[in-house]
Parts: sequence; structure tokens; C-alpha cells
Amino acid sequence: MMKSIRARLANKQPIDQLNEKLTACYSQSCDTVQARMQRKIEFEYPFELPVVEHQQTILAAIEANQLVIIAGETGSGKTTQLPKFCLQMNRGIHGLIGHTQPRRIAAHSVALRIAEELKTQLGEVVGYQVRFHDQLSAQSRLKLMTDGILLNEIEKDPLLLKYDTLIIDEAHERSLNIDFLLGIIKQLLPKRQDLKVIITSATLDTERLSAYFNQAPVINVQGRSYPVEIHYRDEHLSDNESDESELVTGVMQGVEEVIARGAGDVLVFLPTEKDIIECQKALTKRYPHGTECLPLYARLSMSEQNKVFQQSGRRRIILSTNVAETSLTVPGIRFVIDTGMVRLSRYSYRNKVQRLPIEKISQASAKQRSGRCGRIGPGYCIRLYSQSDYDTRPAFTEPEILRTNLASVILKMLSARLGTVETFPFVDRPDNRFINDGFRLLFELGAIDENRDLTKLGRQMARFPVDPKIARILIAAEQEACLAEALVICSALSI
Repeated sequence: MMKSIRARLANKQPIDQLNEKLTACYSQSCDTVQARMQRKIEFEYPFELPVVEHQQTILAAIEANQLVIIAGETGSGKTTQLPKFCLQMNRGIHGLIGHTQPRRIAAHSVALRIAEELKTQLGEVVGYQVRFHDQLSAQSRLKLMTDGILLNEIEKDPLLLKYDTLIIDEAHERSLNIDFLLGIIKQLLPKRQDLKVIITSATLDTERLSAYFNQAPVINVQGRSYPVEIHYRDEHLSDNESDESELVTGVMQGVEEVIARGAGDVLVFLPTEKDIIECQKALTKRYPHGTECLPLYARLSMSEQNKVFQQSGRRRIILSTNVAETSLTVPGIRFVIDTGMVRLSRYSYRNKVQRLPIEKISQASAKQRSGRCGRIGPGYCIRLYSQSDYDTRPAFTEPEILRTNLASVILKMLSARLGTVETFPFVDRPDNRFINDGFRLLFELGAIDENRDLTKLGRQMARFPVDPKIARILIAAEQEACLAEALVICSALSI
């Protein structure tokens, strides 16, 4: 049936002629629907969260509109309470409520938190799926997942018929996956009149996004649970990667100051894993007793990452990259130390190299970081840079689509049949020079032909989650019987 629908869509047959078959595909089996309807859920809301105060306004907006944009400060409760609002509206019966998160650890931790609030076991009403692992059942109504998982599902199910509601969380990150999802949703809404979409963010240019979605309504959730006191440093931390001692010294001084202010865990934002290791050594040596220093970054194993959610009775100092900046909420944080730096991926058009320079964060990211300490009581944030430095920083982080090698973007779009990069409705369209450079590279690698159509080799390359040049090396290495040696080289080149 899906093949028939895809064929008709390819022939541009009017969508109203597909309604009956779309409904048949979209509706779940009677047993699944019955299991979801019979499962009783007790809804309890923490009324101290600002988003709960706006519950009726949000429910009315979702009911009246196909797409709603909800903006609110970190700590307002959007991530955990909005899915419960949708469940209370009886969404997730004939199709799942899909809730995306930027990272694996966030998808798992949010699913666990919502399941606890609904007093159910994870995998029953609330489930999750990340790469290589999922925990869902027939009665699951809410599915937490990474945005990459949802994007991969679109290849097999272009109309996303298994979902009746989508929540795109942390849209301000503007990663490639999120930009793809926003463009796909824009194209999908006219074809799926029954689909409800909620886009949320703590820091986002809501007016621009509203215009992108044909003046979609925006609900601003003001306030957070507790106020945050922010202090600046007159001295500037160097953005030179080699000057590690200055950064470690700044962090040590900040930790000493917040420890003197009273009890509570500390969250320190650092630009790289190397900085985390150096600071962990220094802090462990300085505070050997009564204090626990824990690293947190994306490459850590799931078990190592989960340690930050476990209370030990000692004061904890969490040393994190920007993985803790968005939907991942570390419990018990009363103090934040922000170095104001981040490692961002950026493509050099001139040198044809994807670099990872350390750069100053935007004002939006700084607000996100400071908001992490206003959850359990009045927070205290030390920014290791000056007020004047903050004022000169850009308001928002530049979207990934504008700073990445478009060869990988074009290859992904051709493989997933998302259309051409020139016609795809990106929120921010890339420069033509970068588009042509991406096509030129793919042609040189043999991934596309003269007509810019994907070749057999290109389809092979698209299956590798690495840069197209690295994928081409691996394919050639397998053909030349030197894959083991090439893997070592490609691993080094990919870091």
C-alpha cells in the first residue's frame, strides 16, 4: 500500500484522492489502538513550572492550529510538560507522539523523567529510541528519539504516517538534522492535515520562524522557576587553544568562589574534552575529599554519562561541553561557571577542510548556560568574560547549514530523496558558491554523474556516517584489500 501511495505522490496525483488509503495506512491495528485507549494515565503537573500556568492557552492553540511555536526560558518545563499536554488531549492513540531531542542521552533521560511523572515504567506509555537501542511497546503513545532517528524514518515513510503529533525540541540548535526536519515539515503539513506539530526552543528568533511557517502562532512562556544572579569577570580568557593554564586557573577561581557561597552542585562549561580532563585533574587534586568531579561529553559511554544523574551525597562538580547546554538537565545544579567558549564545526571553503575551531559562544547560548542553575533554587552564574565582551557577541549561533561542507548535505539529500539543495525550503539557504563547491567535490569522488544524479558508488557512500571523502577512501580500501590500514588513517582524519 505504501508503494502505491508513493507512486501516486510521485505522479503528483491530487492529495484528496489519497485520503482513504492514507487513513488506512495511518490507522494502527485495532489491538494497538485498543491497548492505548484502555491504558489509564494519571496526570499531575508541577505548578511551580511556568509552562503549566500557560496550559489552557497552549492547549487551545494546539487544538486550533496545525503548527504552534512555543518559546520559553530554560527551566520553564517545556520539554517534560508539553508531551503530557498532548497525551491529555488524547493525542498518541491512532499514531505516536514523536518527541525529538538533539542527543541520545537527552532522549533517554527525558523519556525516563516523563515516565516517572506519569507513574509508569519506561517502555510502556513512554518509550524511546536511539541508535542501536530502543525501548517501546504496543501501548506506547509517546516516543522520545534523536532528530536523526526521525530523519531516517522519513526515507521509508515520507508522510510520517505512524505519528499524529510531532514535538521538535531545542530547535534553536539549528543543526543540519533540525533544519532538514523543519523543511520537511513545511512540505508535509499540506499533505497531512491531521498532523499536529509543536516547535519549542529556549532561545530562538521566533518571528522569523513564524513567518517561515506562514505566520504560525507563537506562545512565549515567560519566567523560570527561580532567578539567576549573573557575575562577569573583567579579565578575558584567551581563545587560544594552547593557553590551557589560563582557562584552568579561571575555572579554579570560579569554583572556589561558588563553594564559599554555600552548598549545591556546580556545572562548568568547557570547550573541549581535553580542557575537561585538565580541569578534572586540577580540581580532584585541590578538593580530594567531599567533592566529586564528573566529566560529561558526547563521546562518553551511556553508563559514564548516566553518573551525572546519580546523587552521591557529596558536592558534585560537573565538567561539561555544550552537551549540557540544551535539553539535558543535570539535577541539583545551583552554580554555573561559563568559560564562554565552544568548539564549533566550520568548513573552510578556501582550504576545502572541515575544521573544529574554538570560538566565543553567542548571547543565546550564554543565556541557555546560565539558565541551568535556576531549577532548584536561586542560581548563581559566573561568566569568565566581561559584560562588554558579552554585548559584542552575536545574538544567535550561526546555523550549521551555513558553516558545513555541503557535499555531505547534498549527498544526504540525494540519498533520502529530499529534493535538491537549491529548491529545498531551508530556513537559511546556503551560498551558491558552497553549493557548487559541494557538487564539484561529489562529482570528483564519483558520487554523482554529469546530470548531478546519484551513482551506485554515491549510494554506497551515503550509507557511511562520515565525510564523503572519508567514505570514498574506505570503499576504495575495501576494493584494494587494505581496509584495516585505511581505517586507522580515516579514524585519525575524522577526529
